[in-house]
Amino acid sequence: MSVIQTIAKADSHPSWCPGCGNFPILKAVNETLDAAGIDRRKLVLVSGIGQAAKLPFFVDKPANLFDGLHGRAMPAATGIKLTNHTLTVLVTSGDGDMYGEGGNHLLHAMRRNIGVKAFVHNNQVYGLTKGQASPTSEMGFETKAQPHGVMSLPMNPLAMAICEDCSFVARTFSGDAEHMKRMMRAALDTDGFALLDILQPCVSFNRVNTFKWYKDRVRPIGDDHDPADRDAALKLAFTWGDEIPIGIYYCSERPSFESKLDVLKDRPLVEL
Repeated sequence: MSVIQTIAKADSHPSWCPGCGNFPILKAVNETLDAAGIDRRKLVLVSGIGQAAKLPFFVDKPANLFDGLHGRAMPAATGIKLTNHTLTVLVTSGDGDMYGEGGNHLLHAMRRNIGVKAFVHNNQVYGLTKGQASPTSEMGFETKAQPHGVMSLPMNPLAMAICEDCSFVARTFSGDAEHMKRMMRAALDTDGFALLDILQPCVSFNRVNTFKWYKDRVRPIGDDHDPADRDAALKLAFTWGDEIPIGIYYCSERPSFESKLDVLKDRPLVEL
């Protein structure tokens, strides 16, 4: 069963492996929320199932949490945002939870441009269930569950978000704390849907996409890129290999879903 509850770091301790990319992501989330001055009483952290989805339990100050089912973080977040659109609703979960089990929900949240922010910890593997391939694993990636290597093309979540005209589409890397915080703050300042894909190493089950592997490849997007140029953004989204762009890929002026609902113009649905 999923519940809304108040949480505090003192009540829980991370069970992540030493060196896990989730640790710097957690630190960046804490620091970004503080810097943004978000009232924790009006913040809801939504998660699904997975190692990344445990993050809301470990934030350093009390906040509201909805811990959903595997792949079902986005419909819960959508319901919360439409019930009280004055809340800041932040989904933090992993590539398996968001792009795999939750892929259909994510697609429709993008299509609607619901004012939810999604921070996806993308380590290209399922960490909680011991290392099978995720939707973002590269072809040929070998695991105990895929001993002959992954045979499916990896999902391209950024390209999908750009095609659906999301308000904000970006990528960052857990090994660059300052860049992470800038991207998180920009996502939180967005009115519509914001997707922030966070590349991170899984030190236990992904020995290919290691910290060094990412460090050797990630490159900040140049100042000459126009985030309003969808064609240029798509070109960046398909740039993967020896170079992986990090930064803001795309921004859209499309209004958020909730801003178009007449019933919400005067006050939140929860007050009616």
